Amino acid sequence: MRLYLSFVLISIASSIWAQDAKTVSLLFVGDVMGHGTQINSAYNEETQKYEYDGCFKYVSNIFNDADFCVANLEVTLAGPPYKGYPQFSSPDALAIAMKNAGVNAIVNANNHCVDRRKQGLERTNEVLDSLELPRTGTFKDEEDRKKHNPMWLEKDGVTIAILNYTYGTNGIPVTEPNKVNFLDKELIKSDIKTTKAMKPDFIIAFVHWGLEYQTVENKTQRDFNKFFNDNGVNIVIGSHPHVLQPIHKTDTNFVVYSLGNFVSNQRTHPRDGGAMVRIELTKDKDIKKLSDASYYLTWVHTPTINGKKEFRVLPVSPFEDEAYFLDTKSHNRLKDYKKEAEAIYKNNTDIQEMIFNADLPGWEKK
Repeated sequence: MRLYLSFVLISIASSIWAQDAKTVSLLFVGDVMGHGTQINSAYNEETQKYEYDGCFKYVSNIFNDADFCVANLEVTLAGPPYKGYPQFSSPDALAIAMKNAGVNAIVNANNHCVDRRKQGLERTNEVLDSLELPRTGTFKDEEDRKKHNPMWLEKDGVTIAILNYTYGTNGIPVTEPNKVNFLDKELIKSDIKTTKAMKPDFIIAFVHWGLEYQTVENKTQRDFNKFFNDNGVNIVIGSHPHVLQPIHKTDTNFVVYSLGNFVSNQRTHPRDGGAMVRIELTKDKDIKKLSDASYYLTWVHTPTINGKKEFRVLPVSPFEDEAYFLDTKSHNRLKDYKKEAEAIYKNNTDIQEMIFNADLPGWEKK
């Protein structure tokens, strides 16, 4: 009888724990670029409008499967003239398509955030605000910084604060009173202190750092990751190198050194792909933990349709089936990209590729 009673009590306790525990999922997306070829591709001659929805239609269901999808917007929305590298300004339609696809949070502290100086920085944030997209990293002034630094996300009583920093702005000075979050240890320490006083359940740093096109993180990245960790930020997501870099997960630290390119016109291998990293954060009373982490590999397909180059972000695993592709060359490149990504990820710790669920809402393979 006592044994049975103990079993019942344990079962009840487990049931109560399950009811009390809340889990929130986040998907992190790498560099959203806007090269000139992408801008030209997005222009519809018939409607005389820019349309980017086709870029994201094959990943939209993955976006929407997470509670929050956070993307690095590495262009300005400064208005015309629209141009790509080296000083980016993309049509507002890019951000609109991202939101329509399921992106619901933006970080934009990166080396291109002041490409169009004061007007570009401020208009970018005005567009994001008009779309009701939470954002952080660049700010009109100190008051705007206080409002959006950190970016605050909340669902089912779980609160998440996201801080965003960049190593630099390509030598272009920030015009006062504009503010950009730079990778400065004293600034970061101050921000973490302020953020902790807000009592979020989790703090995440999204950092623009590292060396372009290097598939292994450098000492500066490792040092800053340790700095964040030492100051109580145990989840660090990286961007900027435009290629994948390793992911490491321990009991006290989760770091993605680089997500790679999400969408761009960079076709040199392995710049033509990236990864989306998905994490789950669980809160049960005083217990708060990163309960799961995985990733999807992505590759940018650029077929020519009706004489015009298109840009389509493909999740790699379901497109290994050659039935989708009109040409063998693209199919082979996607498979080669997966091998390159696996080589970069060979020393990852405690994180696996997400098995693609073709039954996710909105999935259509055509």
